[in-house]
Amino acid sequence: MIQAIGLTSIPRKEQPPAVDNVSFEAHAGRVTALLGAPGAGKTTVLRLMLELQRGRGITYFRGRPLHRIAHPAHEVGVLLGDVPGHPARSVRGHLRMLCAASGLPARRADEVLEAVGLVSLRDERLGTLSRGMDRRLGLACALLPDPHTLVLDDPARGLAVAERRWLYDMLREHAAQGGTVLCGTADPKEAARFADHVITLDGGRIVADQRAADFARTRLRPRVAVRSPHAARLSVLLAQQARSTQRSVEVVREGGNRLCVYGSTCAEVGETAFRHGIVVHQLADEIGDMGPGAGADAQPQQAPESQPSAETGPQPGPNPNPEPEPDPEADPESEPNPEPEPNSDPNPNLCPEPEAAATPNPDPDPDPEPDPGPETATPAPASPGADPAASTPPEPSPDAPDNDASQAAPPQQQPTTPRTTPPAPRPATVTLPPPILVRPAPTPLRPVRYEIRRAAGVATGYIVGACVLAVSALTAVLLARIGHTPQPRLLAAWPVELPLPPAALGAGLLGALAFGDEFRHPALAADRGTVPRRLGLLTAKLFVASLIALALAVLTVGCTAELLYLVHGGELVALPADWPALTAGWLALVTGCAWAGVLAAGVFRSTTAGLAAVVAVPLLVVPAVHKITEGPSLRGPRPFAGRLADGLPLRRTFVGEQHLEALLRLLAQPVGGAMALSVLSLLCAYAFTGLRSRVR
Repeated sequence: MIQAIGLTSIPRKEQPPAVDNVSFEAHAGRVTALLGAPGAGKTTVLRLMLELQRGRGITYFRGRPLHRIAHPAHEVGVLLGDVPGHPARSVRGHLRMLCAASGLPARRADEVLEAVGLVSLRDERLGTLSRGMDRRLGLACALLPDPHTLVLDDPARGLAVAERRWLYDMLREHAAQGGTVLCGTADPKEAARFADHVITLDGGRIVADQRAADFARTRLRPRVAVRSPHAARLSVLLAQQARSTQRSVEVVREGGNRLCVYGSTCAEVGETAFRHGIVVHQLADEIGDMGPGAGADAQPQQAPESQPSAETGPQPGPNPNPEPEPDPEADPESEPNPEPEPNSDPNPNLCPEPEAAATPNPDPDPDPEPDPGPETATPAPASPGADPAASTPPEPSPDAPDNDASQAAPPQQQPTTPRTTPPAPRPATVTLPPPILVRPAPTPLRPVRYEIRRAAGVATGYIVGACVLAVSALTAVLLARIGHTPQPRLLAAWPVELPLPPAALGAGLLGALAFGDEFRHPALAADRGTVPRRLGLLTAKLFVASLIALALAVLTVGCTAELLYLVHGGELVALPADWPALTAGWLALVTGCAWAGVLAAGVFRSTTAGLAAVVAVPLLVVPAVHKITEGPSLRGPRPFAGRLADGLPLRRTFVGEQHLEALLRLLAQPVGGAMALSVLSLLCAYAFTGLRSRVR
């Protein structure tokens, strides 16, 4: 279960907090809806629960806060907004990358794709998916590690009726297997239809915490929507008829030519308009929203002010006419030109309101007084023209929830107490992925697999590598034609005018993309918000960036040497005498640029900042280091760089002495010393920011 205690966001300047002291519980085996209008604080509450936003309060997931869980993705599946993946990555590649991050086998991605119905789209790019397919992929990402809890923020926004029904069936199936589901929504009728428990937010505070049956009874009321050019006259006639028959009918004028009639039916309103010659443009049954907090103070019993027609239905002089009439005139009039309203959903095919108002999804633990009769166990929606309030004639229909003609009963004929007996279960149309019975033990190779799949899943790295090789080859040929370029610089395609060779700039860009793509497309957002600053992930990124940089450096020298041999002959590609030192310096330069790009992008959270840090090393750091090391010291006239280039002061014979001297001579060069200093500084900055975020 989920226990949220005192969630409060940090206010900005003089503004009040977006969420103020929100506390609630979401139990296992239930679907809990977090209801609120846009701006009520739903998303802020979810982000505070998942520790994606700074604030006060704490949330326990099965007794543990999220930061105390070793692998949060195994406990909580999250879907906030669109799928945070690179648009050029394929559907299967994205899921396999997440499998590598969670330590799951690659076949788990295929199992989840089959469960959500995306097998035929497994090779499609994320940027080409429709809204419905994107929602399916988001649910697949949430279900991938087989979590116990699902936290979703308005997952059905913008979906068609079939996609919405499928999504809610998946959520209910997950809850039926013992999981916990917390789902944010802005539609009260939708919340009453799919949830077992509804928590209503308004202005950043909880105004109601109710079961779905109590929520539907106290907040949702059936009404008749009427559009007519003579709306004022029709309103007066309906009020006079209600007084003459001593019935509770409320007529609300909603501006223009629209009326909302509470406590009546389409047949009665249509007959009144026909008898008095009033033209009607629209006549339809709807479910009206009484606003947040309606009936919150009277949860155990019905609120008379919320359901006046239901409470005062049987009057001393009731009109017996509405009961036997199957309202044959309502359906033809209610079909043409329905127009949406702020608090209504006039299309009954998209939102079957009578089902939501009469029998919302019951609580999994209903009150222990079920009716013994078999009639009350039938589904709530009835066949066309049937009276939903009459529970005696059993007329179950599997397509009843989607029937456009299923209308709400007249309010004066509804029973005073709602039925709490659960409806008959619907046929199972969805299947969840198979559970993970045995989870593999954590290994150091898990982040390495994730980083390899992340880097190889998009074409950016291949394009950058191809551009680097092409530019290096052309630059080497041009330098050879001009002349006066040393052979090492010629093979590296490094003109004197450029601060760095193309291979080093390409390695720095690929290193910056390692963290830059994580912040731009945070695939690991469900794990711990932004990119988790774990030592294993940083080590994996540095290791993979080093491999890519080394491959790029070797390929650059090989391509330029081959092209120079073909164009100018073999005299330009002869092996120099000090080739080991030159090779070590070249590989160290390219690897250092890649590391600087990785660390700078991780510190500044941007690919551009990472590449800028790489370029700043030869432009800013090298002159500063050169000025410091070339100046005379206090104890002698010889500069520090010269003494460092001499090697070890005490000649001791030990293994690796030559390699250590070569390293010292490499650091004595301005570029080598500046690169080492920059990488060390960025590493310290990364560690500092990681510790600061952990303290927060």
